[in-house]
Amino acid sequence: MGDMSMPQPPLETLEVVDLSLGWSFKRTDDVGSNSWSPVRRIPSTVQQDLIDNKKLKDPFIGFNEIKAEWVGLKSWTYRTTINRPHIPPGAKAVLVFEGLDTFAHVKLGGKSILKSDNMFLPHRVEVTEILQSGGSNWELEIEFESAFLKAREIRDQHPNHKYICFNGDSARLAVRKAQYHWGWDWGPLLVCAGIWRPIRLEIYAVRIADLRADVEFSHDYGIATVQATADIQGHEGCQILDAKFTVRRGDQVLCSTEAEVSPDGKAFGKMQIQDPELWMPNGYGGQTLYEVSVAVVNDGLTLHSESRRIGLRKVELVQEHDSHGKSFYFRINGVDVFCGGSCWIPADSFLTNVSRARYRAWLELMVPANQKMIRVWGGGIYEDDAFYEACDELGILVWQDFMFGCGNYPCFPAMLDSIEAEAVANVRRIRHHPSLVIFAGNNEDYQVAESAHLTYDYEDKDEQNWLRTDFPARFIYESLLPRVSAAEAPWIPYHPGSPWGDGKISSDPTVGDMHQWNVWHGTQEKYQIFDSLGGRFNSEFGMEAFPHLATIKSFVENEADLYPQSHVLDFHNKADGHERRIATYLVENVRTATSLEAYIHLTQLIQCEALMFGYRGWRKQWGEDRHCGGALVWQLNDCWPVTSWSIVDYYLRRKPAYYAMARVLAPVAIGVRRSHHDWSVTHAREPQTQEWELWVVSSKLNDIQADVEVKFVSVETGREIKDKIVKTGIKITANGTTEVLKGLIDNVHQEPHILAARIWIDGELVARDTDWPQPLKYLGFPSRNVQVKVLDNEMHVKVERPVKCLVFEEREGCHLSDSAIDVVPGDDQIIRVRGLKPGDAPLNWTYLGAGEQ
Repeated sequence: MGDMSMPQPPLETLEVVDLSLGWSFKRTDDVGSNSWSPVRRIPSTVQQDLIDNKKLKDPFIGFNEIKAEWVGLKSWTYRTTINRPHIPPGAKAVLVFEGLDTFAHVKLGGKSILKSDNMFLPHRVEVTEILQSGGSNWELEIEFESAFLKAREIRDQHPNHKYICFNGDSARLAVRKAQYHWGWDWGPLLVCAGIWRPIRLEIYAVRIADLRADVEFSHDYGIATVQATADIQGHEGCQILDAKFTVRRGDQVLCSTEAEVSPDGKAFGKMQIQDPELWMPNGYGGQTLYEVSVAVVNDGLTLHSESRRIGLRKVELVQEHDSHGKSFYFRINGVDVFCGGSCWIPADSFLTNVSRARYRAWLELMVPANQKMIRVWGGGIYEDDAFYEACDELGILVWQDFMFGCGNYPCFPAMLDSIEAEAVANVRRIRHHPSLVIFAGNNEDYQVAESAHLTYDYEDKDEQNWLRTDFPARFIYESLLPRVSAAEAPWIPYHPGSPWGDGKISSDPTVGDMHQWNVWHGTQEKYQIFDSLGGRFNSEFGMEAFPHLATIKSFVENEADLYPQSHVLDFHNKADGHERRIATYLVENVRTATSLEAYIHLTQLIQCEALMFGYRGWRKQWGEDRHCGGALVWQLNDCWPVTSWSIVDYYLRRKPAYYAMARVLAPVAIGVRRSHHDWSVTHAREPQTQEWELWVVSSKLNDIQADVEVKFVSVETGREIKDKIVKTGIKITANGTTEVLKGLIDNVHQEPHILAARIWIDGELVARDTDWPQPLKYLGFPSRNVQVKVLDNEMHVKVERPVKCLVFEEREGCHLSDSAIDVVPGDDQIIRVRGLKPGDAPLNWTYLGAGEQ
């Protein structure tokens, strides 16, 4: 027998066997001879596999969601065959499961190798011995139990906990699974199961398990120091292993270093980059990306290599006491950034249907809309790598919630262990992305605790006491997760929750972030005062609107149901009380309609106006000692065709609000408004006078010169009721707000009129804004005489009288430079169209009051 103490020669490369094809599945209790059905490809989800095999109708159509509920109550089994691989001496074979949804029992060759109960936790299982036993192939089988039923079983095992939540069955809180699968106020109840992320077989002797890159800057950002750390597995079989670290920009090697792998499998490399190109959010600079790589070498032979794509940037969450309370805003590479943007939910109820291209298409929408931040909401998933990679490339900042949403989560020991492993794995996976600028512990869990009057004594700093209260999850958000974040990614700020008031009530407007839902939910305030309801950072707010007609037709099976209050349209709106709330905002503000197309336009106009009032006012506050640090609309996207708060519907059709946000968040934007008058009180007439003001906001980092104008235009005739005001050579403050004009409106002697403001920089018209008398329902819009002339890829728009919310058709394949515009006489506008082919019919359009004569 040979000397077993001699080291074995290492395997030269890490071999990967793809296991995406050759699968079949069945309902576990189905023992029929034809029970197995083919799976198109892994990853997949059981509902989609059933649809592919014509065993389930599309749950997105009509009332089919109800007919699909049985799927989530059954167990499902998937299987494939693994052929005998070549495993060289000294190597090992490992099955890698990146994501199993959720209660999965894995067998290989009839032997149990894994039991998993956390959808968010990847697994690595060594199977060398099994694959080296007799035989030429082995069956890999995975059984998925019903997460819906298992959740209730686990809940019943811990009866002392108070299972309280907003949305969905409260048993969901006992399961580490995407919470929106239990249904939400914008999504269907479709409890999925399956292999939702890739599976592969790896064969190797030496493997780089992790590569971490910490970056520090000199005080002037002239030098970036990259401290790379590699964690190597399988090093025990080699006498000498070296690690070669390299930093590249494109094909250019900027710096490199070598280090010996330590006995505990660690290697460290420190490299300096002179005059680094900093990664900045879109609109503030470039998004240069660098590659940090490491290769493990033995006697000149590379055994394995890994790389991470990083951006050189420093992020600070600025929380300082000031005249408004305590600030909350982001500073990137020393630059204060107003974070106007959106919240993100999973892009499909069936996650495996979201391709890399679809992720890119969604996120690309944000750049022309001048949005800087996307918030990954805590009731969904830690997103796919493609999501973060697109954000890196596009310059979109990512607010990342941990996956806890709207509930009082239990903290029994097995749950805490699972959460910690989940947090470590996912922070390690995504921490290198320069777009990632904050981790937040949860979504609205403190609000749940407040509303249910759970025990929460901020002055109690004993962590073990927290676990003994009826709000034990405080331990997760204020102890477990911050410890993981500090250990694994100390350069990314951590925030205990969204919203979180630094120990005060979560709706405190003077500190932390807040979710402002007193428009739509809560007290249902008028949207015209949205900005007065905000806080230091408004990380949720919104207004519902119907999707486009083409989207509605995609799920309405019978043409007779194409009216605003049909059963199927109501079914495709999951918000509590949506009928009353949509109706309330319509009847308060506009003259209602009964035809579906007109009704769609009115709901979209209301959303457009509401979000404009919020964003416009909060961005103005940015320049008022950083009173407001950002605003993230609920929500960017949908997971199925539905009426919701999204500004872009499931098929990526932009709603009018998308364009209104883009204008308000432009690099330089002008704002004009009169003081709000509450018309709901029983006055015989409006106050005789109202104040008006005009301002300019700029994200430019240098002061600029500008000319501004405000006109006073009759709604009825289109004539100017008095001389316009022009100011030239105004100094516009960098990265802030410049107050320009103030005045009074005489409501007795002056007819109803709009304030129409414009701004020019170097002779170029760069922004407009209008302020209309409120509510719009008191105004008539006959004889607007709108003209839209198509010239090549442009639409030239002119009017004889002021027009409110001129909206163009959202046709598939077409992209508009603007829409939902207000147009005044003498200010013709040009809309550029991309994707309209020669011979195509012109885009349809409409506006408020288009049917009036």
